Amino acid sequence: MRHSYATHLIEAGVDLLEVQKILGHHSVITTSRYTHLTEQRKESAEEYINDLMNQIKVGWNRVV
Repeated sequence: MRHSYATHLIEAGVDLLEVQKILGHHSVITTSRYTHLTEQRKESAEEYINDLMNQIKVGWNRVV
């Protein structure tokens, strides 16, 4: 739960140094590992959205 909480905080835009304080990490390097997870999630989301967009075919005055 702690791991998920930290990841959600970072995804919500909470500053990394604030997350470090909340988790009680002595080093920001320890906290920074959560940013890697959010990048993976972002890339997965972008890939999913691109796949969906590639399935949409638009014609003149209509969507197919």
